[in-house]
Amino acid sequence: MAKTVILHLTGEDPILADLDDEPQPTDLFLKVSNMRRRDGKPVPYLAAGVQAVIFPWHRITFIELMPSEEERSSVVDFFRS
Repeated sequence: MAKTVILHLTGEDPILADLDDEPQPTDLFLKVSNMRRRDGKPVPYLAAGVQAVIFPWHRITFIELMPSEEERSSVVDFFRS
């Protein structure tokens, strides 16, 4: 099952993407699909109909792994009252 991630690329705005498997320390690149901007609009530098993109690690600053709906029910959110 694909996980939604926020992908922070060097010199670019963060984008949302789907990641099939969590990256391993031995991976040389990261393959993501369903790339979109955080507001849901298409990424302007991708051609129409692109299904997946492969990024080398030196282009990626960091990745935020978002919890799925099942995981979200077990996550404790902190808030101020």
